[in-house]
Amino acid sequence: MTDFSKTKAMFDIPDGMIYLNGNSLGPMPKTAPDAMNRFLMEEWRTELVKGWNTKNWFMQTNSLGDRVGKLIGAAPGSTVVGDTLSIKVFQAVSSAMAMVPDRKVILSDNGNFPTDLYMVEGLIDLKDAGYELRTPNPENVLDNISDEVAVVMITEVDYRTGRKHDMKKIIEKAHAHGAMVVWDLAHSAGAIPVDVADFDTDFAIGCTYKYLNAGPGGPAFLYVAPRLIDTVVPTLTGWFGHEAPFAFDLNYKPIAGKIDRMRVGTPSIASFALLDAALDVWDHVDIHDVRARSIELSELLIREVEARCPGVKFAGMRDPQERGSQVSFRFEHGYALMQALIARNVVGDFRMPDVIRFGVTPLFIGEEEILNAVEIMEDILRNEIWKEDRFQVRSAVT
Repeated sequence: MTDFSKTKAMFDIPDGMIYLNGNSLGPMPKTAPDAMNRFLMEEWRTELVKGWNTKNWFMQTNSLGDRVGKLIGAAPGSTVVGDTLSIKVFQAVSSAMAMVPDRKVILSDNGNFPTDLYMVEGLIDLKDAGYELRTPNPENVLDNISDEVAVVMITEVDYRTGRKHDMKKIIEKAHAHGAMVVWDLAHSAGAIPVDVADFDTDFAIGCTYKYLNAGPGGPAFLYVAPRLIDTVVPTLTGWFGHEAPFAFDLNYKPIAGKIDRMRVGTPSIASFALLDAALDVWDHVDIHDVRARSIELSELLIREVEARCPGVKFAGMRDPQERGSQVSFRFEHGYALMQALIARNVVGDFRMPDVIRFGVTPLFIGEEEILNAVEIMEDILRNEIWKEDRFQVRSAVT
């Protein structure tokens, strides 16, 4: 059984802050400064270039990949970390497309995070070979899987409403029609149970700076099903994926039979130090406990807001099994309301046009924080504090 009082003590959250935004950026683990200092003072400073060997920097893409892989049900040797999630979208989708060369349809949905769609649009323009991106409503994805589809690219949890796709059904139907699947776990890994092997997914991608708490711009991850590793064709062919990177051949030859072929360029070892420290938290956590507690707290938040905050409307799925680990509400002046909440040290975020989002992360959030947050929201609404001019000014990041 996970001890959430113990995990809460592992994070450095400012005094008085109710942090309900772990779905966007996780808080700093208390071990992060020491981890970074060790990297600076005991690795980079003392080892310099020797660190690629003496500190095994060269293989941290894989060793940390396996640590992330454990959290998503991946077999050892099937996950690597590095680059950004946008790069991993490009890698996974382009490699999946190459495996179904006679089809021209990429299927996603209009609730997917825009950067995933932007990357596919760019990929389609780059190929200039008649590909088409289709984006039906999220609830209609299953009905749109057909023999025309080459790749189904789905983010399991909708970034605005928290709606959760039934990935098992999507993957089964896609495979029945001969399509490949790219499963984006950005809002799943560290929030809900994931089992890429059990679901027989082809590719999975995700970031580590949300529920895995690896810091702003933390490295992304890429999973490839072991059955595909021998045949997957890397479309971003960097030297880290070459079969002999220090032979410095002029022509690319991917590493045979290893996930290493999906590595691209030199990764940020400094960011790996933070990821390594963040993953230590998960040595004390059972994701099924996290999920159960997240549902309890989410239901409490929804009940209290609906009872005490007039005009704020729940924007997600009523069945908690059909939601991820975030709760979203709609309010006509949602941006101003969120700014007023942040000014009172209740930190969530806003998504256009009128959605306020709260990440319910049991690792550091409990009933007391939920009830206090709702009490503050109730006060802001009752006294119309959100109408103050200072809360109408839009920041660059919302």
